[in-house]
Amino acid sequence: MDDLAQEYEALVQFLYTAPVGLVQASMDGEIVMINPVSAQLLMPLSVDGDLSNLFTALESVAPDLRHRVHNFEPHHGLVCDGLRIPVTTAHHGASGSTVLSLSLVKLDARRLMAVLNDITLQIQRERLLRQNEAWFNAVLVGINDYALARLDAQGRIDEWNPTIGRLTGLAPEAVLGQPFSVLYPVDGITPEGVADRLNEADRSGWSLDEGWRLKADGSRFWGSTMVVPLQVAHPNAEVAAHISLVDNDRPAYCLVVRDITHKRQSTEQHRRTQLCDHLTGLANRRAFFEAGELALERWRQAPRPMALLMLDADHFKRINDLHGHQVGDAALCHLAALLTASFREVDVVARIGGEEFAVLLTSTSLDSACAAAERLRTAVAASPLQVDGTAVPLTLSIGVAAMDHDTTDLVDLLKRADAALYAAKRGGRNQVRVADVRTATAAQLATAVARPASQPTVG
Repeated sequence: MDDLAQEYEALVQFLYTAPVGLVQASMDGEIVMINPVSAQLLMPLSVDGDLSNLFTALESVAPDLRHRVHNFEPHHGLVCDGLRIPVTTAHHGASGSTVLSLSLVKLDARRLMAVLNDITLQIQRERLLRQNEAWFNAVLVGINDYALARLDAQGRIDEWNPTIGRLTGLAPEAVLGQPFSVLYPVDGITPEGVADRLNEADRSGWSLDEGWRLKADGSRFWGSTMVVPLQVAHPNAEVAAHISLVDNDRPAYCLVVRDITHKRQSTEQHRRTQLCDHLTGLANRRAFFEAGELALERWRQAPRPMALLMLDADHFKRINDLHGHQVGDAALCHLAALLTASFREVDVVARIGGEEFAVLLTSTSLDSACAAAERLRTAVAASPLQVDGTAVPLTLSIGVAAMDHDTTDLVDLLKRADAALYAAKRGGRNQVRVADVRTATAAQLATAVARPASQPTVG
């Protein structure tokens, strides 16, 4: 017994002195044991300091965690490994954000063990290392599924290369003089997005993205597109052999498009694992915050219209209470499908909380964002969820905020959209509101909040 007591004491000491957060919980999330690091990481997320349930504590930032555990069938094993969870203090009155890493292990039929860590600095370092020259060298070695073109200073294709025709089927007259966005779907990139790619290439030496690209017959392929500045001779000999360099005093770029459709399945699986909400398939908090930070960085380089929608399903708890969590999950998936159908490929549609969603609208004015929000609200109200022949009505409250020069960061923009969302809820729900305390007078806000729900407002 003495040996057992000593082993237990050693285990407890390890738990409390470990440099990472450790939490032991039951299968329904009830916390049995928690060390100080975990308490420090979870406390900003807790309600009234309550850390009795792991799922509840993480509900606002990892809403699909309970769903993952419930659907994990093996008797034991890794439920998630290094799941990245962006955390913002926008809802708690302070500005700031961190990224947590969560690994969750099912020990047996009754116990879970969670490992939590703050990886904010690690994420920052990873962003600096993403674009490395090794990838570029690998693109052109022994590969036939790529196209090369030269771009002028505005990103227009100014020199025909037969590889474009080979890859896309497009003729010279279809692309010469056109911005390289001619290779993208209609809603795949904006004019501001083209300028962003050129600016990023100037700053970093290249700009790389993946997504759907178009062929002449209207079909799509999954393509990797790189823009490289050509102010000076490029060290890669094969690039130099394909593209003649311009004069040193004239900015221009090399465009490399590669068909990686054969990698689509593995790429999509990785994307869904790391960047998608497990239940709805929408972008998760990590993807939303990464896209938001990138959009803010681009906005600072070249300001352009940009808006954010915050959406919340009205009386969602009532749906769970009346019909059960399975119907609640179906309702969230139904809303996700309507959201996906309502916005462009270039927009970022994400589930960032239990029944809370966000949409980042690039190159979109406040008026256009309000119109889009109202179309979505109307579509949701007109499309109840059908469950065994019974209609389950759904409505949304939506808050809208637009980027301006007084907005300092993504957290600030979220706060403004969140204020508008809560104004819509206080006003009776099922409506769109814009509430900006910096520009609206108290009387205007009071009037907006007091307006009956039967008269939904836009703007």
